[in-house]
Amino acid sequence: MSLALIKSRALAGMDAPEVTVEVHLAGGLPAVSLVGLPDTEVKEARDRVRAALLTGQFEFPNKRVTVNLAPADLPKESGRFDLPIAIGILAASDQIKAAALDQYELAGELSLSGELRPVRGALAMAWRAAQAGRALILPLENAAEAALVQGITILPARNLLEVAAHFNGHATLTPYSGAVLGNEPVYPDLADVRGQAQARRLLEVAACGLHSLLLYGPPGTGKSMLASRLPGLLPPLSEAEALESAAIQSLEGRFDPARFRARPFRSPHHSSSAPALVGGGMIPRPGEISLSHHGVLFLDELPEFDRRVLEALREPLETGQITISRATSRAEFPARFQFVAAMNPCPCGFLGHPKRACRCTPDQVARYRGKLSGPLLDRIDLTMEVGSLSADELQTAPTGEATSAVRTRVIAAHARQHARQGKANAHLAAGEIETHCVADDKAKALLRQAIERLGLSARAYHRSLRVARSIADLAGAEVIGAAHVAEAVQYRRGLPGGGP
Repeated sequence: MSLALIKSRALAGMDAPEVTVEVHLAGGLPAVSLVGLPDTEVKEARDRVRAALLTGQFEFPNKRVTVNLAPADLPKESGRFDLPIAIGILAASDQIKAAALDQYELAGELSLSGELRPVRGALAMAWRAAQAGRALILPLENAAEAALVQGITILPARNLLEVAAHFNGHATLTPYSGAVLGNEPVYPDLADVRGQAQARRLLEVAACGLHSLLLYGPPGTGKSMLASRLPGLLPPLSEAEALESAAIQSLEGRFDPARFRARPFRSPHHSSSAPALVGGGMIPRPGEISLSHHGVLFLDELPEFDRRVLEALREPLETGQITISRATSRAEFPARFQFVAAMNPCPCGFLGHPKRACRCTPDQVARYRGKLSGPLLDRIDLTMEVGSLSADELQTAPTGEATSAVRTRVIAAHARQHARQGKANAHLAAGEIETHCVADDKAKALLRQAIERLGLSARAYHRSLRVARSIADLAGAEVIGAAHVAEAVQYRRGLPGGGP
């Protein structure tokens, strides 16, 4: 035959649309043409595939080879099409049997020796291949990831020769049957944090309702240490949440099967650009906020980030998703992350320190804090100063509660929230707050005073009610009381001399 059709998958946001690799052999001067909107990586497949075929002792057709990646208007990127192109050339030149090709989908990058290298997005490809009712042939390194999808046959291969032998009937690829993933994730223990009782309480409230928080204080007081303990306090991921988180990690080629069901914890450097944080590129790819989906995004040294980068967080903090539009493509990525930030009180870091003198002028302090806009601070539910510990506290402070003990209370509070409203308190819409955040008369009066004295915005008012609801859930209370509101308002005091 002179024409072969091979099924594969591209990546478009969170989706993996089907791509038909059409290989046609014709007379004329020997040449290889790749069409169908391929990028540079795909065009380079001509040289990789030729070398892999010749190294495997196959014959490369001395004809004009045309490879079309259909549909033509879908951008194609990465080396995932190397394997289907190679198998298509072998089938079109009658070097392998093509009778059963329509039962499989193929993806994999070829080395010059014919070895298969892993590709990004194996989980998304496996999910769509399962819907199409086809088996998926892909590199061995991707098998454990793709096997997370139920109801699909995964056929891992080490090299091109194994795939060719499978289609010729000389040997059969063995379906992947690895161990089921999902060992209990291991997180840093909250018991490692000495003292800081108020900050530990703040973490518990944040974990209870999935609230965003800002920690500020002198350097070395444990802000980053506290933030890294937050994922361990959160309830276990459901199967659907774990798969969704793994799928996003897979799009970047960073999925580790050993970390399946572990909540992500991302901490990008303050020099990160806006596309790195929210996603971007000619072919849109997820950024840090999407890689943090169902986990924690921690921004240390918050004022050191470019202001435009921070302002890009405002929309996803409200909506839980990000839409990236380009002239030729548009992609939506989930971004339901828990935002945690840390900062110093001033540029030198020692404003208000009991033993160290601050060298900053009032203007320097104002400019430093002015990098954080009011709208961004208004979207942060909890704010607290993490003070310095004395020598006695560092050496003699008793070990606090372990992560497991706090997590038990958080899980119980989450169960109350989901039984009542089906979601975490931080995700309540404005119209749901009046229904689920019922307060008694004293609590309402106290909240009214807080609005007047602190000048809280409507958004800050709603966020305070959500936090109070979380505090009440931790206490097992059905109705929000004055004590719950008082604690919630304390967490909205903001930075000294500024903020909401």
